[in-house]
Amino acid sequence: MADVDLGDDVYVGLFVGSHNADVTETGVFRDVRIAVPAHDGLVQYKEYLGSRLELLDVATGNREVIYTSPKSLQAPNWRPDGKSLIYNSEGRMYNFDLATRQPAPLPTGDVTNNNNDHVLSFDGKMLGLSSGVEKLGGSIAYTVAATGGTPRQVTPRGPSYLHSWSPDGRYLLFTGQRHDDFDIYRIPARGGKEVNLTATAGLDDGPEYTPDGRYIYFNSNRTGTMQLWRMKADGSQQEAITHGEYQDWFPHVSPDGKWLAFVSFLKDEVGPGDHPFYKHVYLRLLPVAGGEPKVIAYLYGGQGTMNTPSWSPDSKRLAFISNTTGSENQ
Repeated sequence: MADVDLGDDVYVGLFVGSHNADVTETGVFRDVRIAVPAHDGLVQYKEYLGSRLELLDVATGNREVIYTSPKSLQAPNWRPDGKSLIYNSEGRMYNFDLATRQPAPLPTGDVTNNNNDHVLSFDGKMLGLSSGVEKLGGSIAYTVAATGGTPRQVTPRGPSYLHSWSPDGRYLLFTGQRHDDFDIYRIPARGGKEVNLTATAGLDDGPEYTPDGRYIYFNSNRTGTMQLWRMKADGSQQEAITHGEYQDWFPHVSPDGKWLAFVSFLKDEVGPGDHPFYKHVYLRLLPVAGGEPKVIAYLYGGQGTMNTPSWSPDSKRLAFISNTTGSENQ
């Protein structure tokens, strides 16, 4: 291929053309994204790219950017009434109205160091939060009314990263670092004794109950790659359900109980214990009844893209965050 001098300004784009000069062709392009990646000197968790809040139609693959921001928006939860989303940004929680497509602060009292491990109860009445408290060892789990209010502390020490309510609202699942290892724990939603559900060496994370409460899905790197796993609600019969082709994180069960949506990192880009920002990642879909995962979206993101449950209540769409520089509110 010959070298071509492109000059100082280069433009890129999509086009369609006819092979026959006498024929006019028409093409339709959809879901086109131009993502400007992070610069080489970016300091992870201190500098952030802009964020796109997107909706994905799982059946068709159609994507829609519904809001953009120059700030870091993370981990949208879809409310059970289907009318709004919840996400975190700069330690605060926000409610995003899908009709007006505008965010509004969600009050959480003095708990204002919230991270992207937050989750709504199955009935939508309560919100679980994870918020950093340095003197208690890191992230601490709280609960608060889904409309906002004064949070109630649940876990006595950190790090404790909250991921799921039980369907009956009685229990919470969180990833906790105890005894120099990260495992999955169950705790009463009003606080109480922590019950250790996993004890294999390695990082176990992202636990989530199925809608019937019988099983818990999670991700673990105990085999050397981050894979999706399933166990019974009491922690028994732990089994891998993906096979290590990628580093798979955060399995989210659809409300109808039929599908798992999750984030996959390329193995040559990240290690088995990390899920950083600003990587080329896939959103993949796996039938709960069994089968092979399929890619449903390609994007630039990772950390904060889909850490917590983000299915629409009808199990047809997913909300997620992608990243690029130069975003502006729309």
